[in-house]
Amino acid sequence: MLLSDVVAASVAVAATTSRTAKTAAVARALVAAAAEGPATVEVVAAYLSGVLPQRRIGVAWRGLQDLPAPAHDASLSVTDVDGAAEDLARLSGPGSAGRRAAIVRALFARATAAEQRWLAGLLTGETRQGAADGVLLQAIARAADVPDEAVRRAVMLAGHAGPVARAALTGGGPALEAITLEVGRPLRPMLAGAAPDVATALATIPGEVAVETKLDGIRLQAHVEDGTVALYTRTLEDVTDRMPEITEALAALPVRRAVLDGEVVALRPDGRPEPFQVTGARTASSADPARLRREVPLTPYFFDVLHLDGADLLDAPAAARWDRLVATVPPGWLVARTTTADVGAAEAFFARQVAAGHEGVVVKDLRVPYAAGRRGAGWVKVKPRHTLDLVVLAVEWGSGRRHGWLSNIHLGARDATTGQLVMLGKTFKGMTDEMLRWQTVRFLTLETSRSGHVVHVRPEQVVEIAFDGVQRSTRYPGGMALRFARVVRYRDDKPVEEVDTTQTVRALAGW
Repeated sequence: MLLSDVVAASVAVAATTSRTAKTAAVARALVAAAAEGPATVEVVAAYLSGVLPQRRIGVAWRGLQDLPAPAHDASLSVTDVDGAAEDLARLSGPGSAGRRAAIVRALFARATAAEQRWLAGLLTGETRQGAADGVLLQAIARAADVPDEAVRRAVMLAGHAGPVARAALTGGGPALEAITLEVGRPLRPMLAGAAPDVATALATIPGEVAVETKLDGIRLQAHVEDGTVALYTRTLEDVTDRMPEITEALAALPVRRAVLDGEVVALRPDGRPEPFQVTGARTASSADPARLRREVPLTPYFFDVLHLDGADLLDAPAAARWDRLVATVPPGWLVARTTTADVGAAEAFFARQVAAGHEGVVVKDLRVPYAAGRRGAGWVKVKPRHTLDLVVLAVEWGSGRRHGWLSNIHLGARDATTGQLVMLGKTFKGMTDEMLRWQTVRFLTLETSRSGHVVHVRPEQVVEIAFDGVQRSTRYPGGMALRFARVVRYRDDKPVEEVDTTQTVRALAGW
């Protein structure tokens, strides 16, 4: 199958807002891929969801700045791209940077201009064309003529859509039913919805609920089988080798087979959690794990068990899973929790956890099964909400569905001492289509210059930004960045002179 066929399908998906049309375009591409063989349909499904089967291959935007001239005719196949990605994923050690650059140049030399643009997004993880899970899974069901629910459950258990597309289009319903929970293979984690406060969260779940600490760490799915341990992050990345203290501790558990869900956190000597970037930096690095465990030791906390010694627990109620978890791991590994139906008691627990340095709480329905891969009503997170009034310093042209619109905004605060504007990060989250249209017109009228895909603007537009926290960052001049920043609204009622200061941001972070 030619890559140009995949690109055409991707363009068709990005060009429409109709979910039905998106689904139809993806389904046609999957059927065409299946005609070329099981391996092809698996790769095409991954590509149309914007991911590589190999996950990380060591290619970033800076490695794509000096590309060869595009080819005139489409000749590059899906197999060619997948083979190059495999070669890139295997590279390591001295000389790997040069070999990586050579492989990338050879691949892009065979790609047309449209294919080069699309490949750049795919290889760097920046493909956003609108074929998210909802569209892709429905397209798999349509292409294979199987029930939507069968596809959703199979993807939940398999972790990725590619193998499920392969099974569905080659074996139909029976092949999907054969996909079960396997110890050692990560499955998609259950996700939480959000509520603005504890009272609202409790109002969505009748009766007694569990209120658990929401840790500001790295989500961890632990698989234990006969003393062998595998660790996966929320994105299903294998991080086993990066956490030797966690694998050793889990290997000593008195169980034969288990799948546990939780988080790992770096703690200060007083027991309070370190800032998120400390934990994140530790789990992101695979260099010298022995040294890292001495300098930044990690502590595991678990809040769910999905399999235990031959018994799958996904469909068991949450209360029963907790009881099994309590009997499986040491008390010090259990996330702090309380069970209550009283709003006041839940709010007091929330206040204690926030005061202890944690992110907030997760309110859980004690009756629900584990809805892997879904952001359902059974779990509701509550975090303190912080907002700042900042000024827009520049804007980036969007890609994928946002092509042609100014999207990602650069955020600035005012230094109260010097009066200068200091960049605190970027965001494209929270923007409606109406907002994107408005800001494209607005910021083009404020344009002062351009550098590549960045439009620099006069700092006149104030924007209200919600965020979850502040972290240290060497990327920005102020030495800090906002975590999970998102647009609340644009403020025409506030002059730039009144935007929040860097001193205010540091105070919020406790620095």
